[in-house]
Amino acid sequence: LSRPAYKTPLYVAPFSWSGFYVGINGGYGWGTSNWTSVATAGSAKPKGGLAGGTIGYNLQTGAWVWGLEGDFDASWIKGSDNTGTGVCAAPGCETKNTWLATGRGRIGFAWDRWLPFLTGGAAFGNIKMSPNNLLSESKTKVGWTLGGGVEYAFMGAWSVKVEYLYVDLGKSTCGAPTCGID
Repeated sequence: LSRPAYKTPLYVAPFSWSGFYVGINGGYGWGTSNWTSVATAGSAKPKGGLAGGTIGYNLQTGAWVWGLEGDFDASWIKGSDNTGTGVCAAPGCETKNTWLATGRGRIGFAWDRWLPFLTGGAAFGNIKMSPNNLLSESKTKVGWTLGGGVEYAFMGAWSVKVEYLYVDLGKSTCGAPTCGID
């Protein structure tokens, strides 16, 4: 009789999230834009799509993953209000976000190829304000962002993630030459 052959199981190293990465992203955004002055009251509800790229670096220490990430997106988020008063009276005022970028830190807890994470940092965007007089004014704004999500790695170094970011770009002033009054 032959002896049974015992084989050692193959050792599979746990997945490592450490390293540089680049990617593409897409999403949907929505928000609120309030127009107020002594002569104006209006509230637009901008919404629309975003698409762009992302770059980052992760460092895994044990199960913890520490990272820095930046992204830049073209944005089609816009909304208008034609029921307001002043510059928001018919035909209305419009708020549009033409681009959005973030620079964030992130921290996650790795379960092999799954990575739930929290993220936060700076946000940058362009806000275009168009009152009912056919003029417009654009401002580049700096604000903040916070969010979280989960990422899954598959096929080697490829990954996919779902993420929610809250972005606050602060207040913007439409000047008197465009809006009649600040």
